Amino acid sequence: MSELFDAVDALVASRSPLPPAEERKRLRQAHGLTLDEVAAALKVRRATVSSWESAKKPTEPRGQEREAYARLLKQLAELYPAPTTAPESTAAPVPATFTDTPTPAEQTLSADPASEAAAMTAHENTQTAPAPAAAPQAAPRPARTTRSTSTSRRPGAKKAAPAGTPAGGSDPRFENGPLAVVDVEDGQVLAYCTGGLVLDVPAKSIPALVDWTLREAKLGQPKLSGPGKDADPLLVLTEAALERYGLPTALTEEERLAGRLPEGHKVIKQLARAEWKLTKRGFGPWARIYRPAQGSERACVQLCIPSWHALDTRHWGEAGQLPPAELARVLGVYASRVMTPRGSTAVTGLELMTALHPATRASEPDADGKRHSEHNPGSLGKDPVDCAPCEAPDGHPLLKDLPRFHVRGPDEKLFEEAYDWARPMTDAECTLRHLVGIDVNMAFAAGANGLPVGLGAPTHITNPAFDPKLPGSWLVDLSHVDLSKVKVGKEWVELDGSLLPSPFTPKGERPEGPAWYATPTVAYAVELGYEVRPVEAWVRRDNGRYLDGWYNRLRDAYLATMADLGVDANLAPEDFLAAMDGYKERDPELAIVVSAIKATVKGGLGKLRERPRGEGWRPGEPWRALSRPTWRPDIRAAVISRTRINLHRKIVKHAAFTGQYPVAILSDCVVYTANGPSPLDFLPYRDGKPLPGGFKLGINPGLVKHEGTQTVLWGEEVRERFNTPELNLARYIKDGTVTDVDNGE
Repeated sequence: MSELFDAVDALVASRSPLPPAEERKRLRQAHGLTLDEVAAALKVRRATVSSWESAKKPTEPRGQEREAYARLLKQLAELYPAPTTAPESTAAPVPATFTDTPTPAEQTLSADPASEAAAMTAHENTQTAPAPAAAPQAAPRPARTTRSTSTSRRPGAKKAAPAGTPAGGSDPRFENGPLAVVDVEDGQVLAYCTGGLVLDVPAKSIPALVDWTLREAKLGQPKLSGPGKDADPLLVLTEAALERYGLPTALTEEERLAGRLPEGHKVIKQLARAEWKLTKRGFGPWARIYRPAQGSERACVQLCIPSWHALDTRHWGEAGQLPPAELARVLGVYASRVMTPRGSTAVTGLELMTALHPATRASEPDADGKRHSEHNPGSLGKDPVDCAPCEAPDGHPLLKDLPRFHVRGPDEKLFEEAYDWARPMTDAECTLRHLVGIDVNMAFAAGANGLPVGLGAPTHITNPAFDPKLPGSWLVDLSHVDLSKVKVGKEWVELDGSLLPSPFTPKGERPEGPAWYATPTVAYAVELGYEVRPVEAWVRRDNGRYLDGWYNRLRDAYLATMADLGVDANLAPEDFLAAMDGYKERDPELAIVVSAIKATVKGGLGKLRERPRGEGWRPGEPWRALSRPTWRPDIRAAVISRTRINLHRKIVKHAAFTGQYPVAILSDCVVYTANGPSPLDFLPYRDGKPLPGGFKLGINPGLVKHEGTQTVLWGEEVRERFNTPELNLARYIKDGTVTDVDNGE
């Protein structure tokens, strides 16, 4: 009989009542539980719990999982009853064990829209730029917002966001925020905006959607710089929206390689009939639909299509798989703190430079009272300039007369790159227990801060006197610099030079003769106490701190988002290490924003020397990127040079004070041996204060965080297994997994 009772109990439990998906999510979040924590408790996958909470198509747990899940939710419902205010829309009947349909329990990002910057001519270069916004406050996860049942063809009836959460900014033209994620639910097209706002979308075609966006949606952002222009609205199309508007949910292999739909596609024909134009990159993952500007009036809408791989998973993680409201939150935080995405993070990083320093501005009125377009001081201008021959990458038109298989050496080619250096461990180091990696936060952004860079074309000079304040490329012999005896501050110190990388080459090898270097590299040789005599140089007398505003905006975005994740800028070393432990799990969506911000820094700098991207290019011929004023390999080289030198300076200070030397360096990650697993086991803190000029734990750009710890035995085993005594352990220190992949962290 007991077996029958058990069977009956199991049968009843298999039908345990559950609240709607929205309530499930509200209850979990109200108790501060992550998806991973619930999944671990119920012994299921994280994705399974996420699907149970999916507002669009929730799945239902079965058997013992359902019983346990129902028990969890029932207990949470007793702790966090839903507000008793009547909801605006009618929900499905809820079992008596639970309260009625919930209202949002958490606030979404409170931020004024700010940001966008771009250049788009009558074809694709009319400039667009957003204005600075106050740093957003905390950015909690938004709860799903129910739309109104209004069928008005106004921008849809608004559903109130959580208390204290503005949907847009102070500018009434853009009161609904910078962007919207367009989705289809129950046959109705909805636009999910920032701040929990949802708009009904009446448009039945892509041309109509563009018209509605510009006329009624009130999307966009104010300009970022005085001479700039307001940002264009961004629409993110989900797969359901693509189907609704006659677009494929995925590109074919041919379309993916081309990066666009074929010109004969019906939607492109619809746009042409409605007199809308596409930029030269066509209708691809990041399409821009516009009409030529009439005076100061713009008519342009940007589309982002995640299912066409618009959001690179290397930088945006699983953002493209998020539900519409959550995706609007992620992109909205990024847009408010950086700028509205204009393409990949690399494209956006480059466009942010232009947004902060538009190429032109309005002149003072002439005799007739008219204003004209003139060069904007401090910008790179509207016309591209040639680089110096030594700064040109292989295949550049400046090098077309070189023999076909000629390989340029260091005396012909500027080669400023990040570190990739390692050495065998000494016997003394092998007696220690741990390998501890530290990573410089936003290293390349910090390298750009305060850096003078050229604004115009280079000037060639021979036998110049070196000027550390003059940006340029210098041909000079630095092989005489001996790291065994260098100046640290004003004092000469003796070091073990064999355990240090050379600061002058990415591989850490001592130079063997004259080579081209950017100004920060040559200036560091002088700082170390050695005389330099350049043979020739390409210098830029028109220069300025072009990247300061770019650095400041990305720094503020990074710090504000990390603060939302519980990592503040003024934490004590121990508290900082504790705060960094598992910070991504506190809010995975904001962790995506952090990743995108860091990728914006590296990608934007990389775009300064963009190489050919197919298009039938042949060596010696120009490629498309060369037509941009922002194609500036000299600026990229200067930033990388300064970043590498900043790191080497800290390494030398650390060695002079502690006698400890790095065993591996990869880009902005440095590995030391230590007796303990923490950075505090080898960083010389005294009374909570770090070594002046050395490594300091903290979240600010230029300070360091813990990258990872492995054992010395692990390092020796890995090197022996691959028979590579100088295998770069910094590449694998994070999790100990040995691959050929560098995640760029």
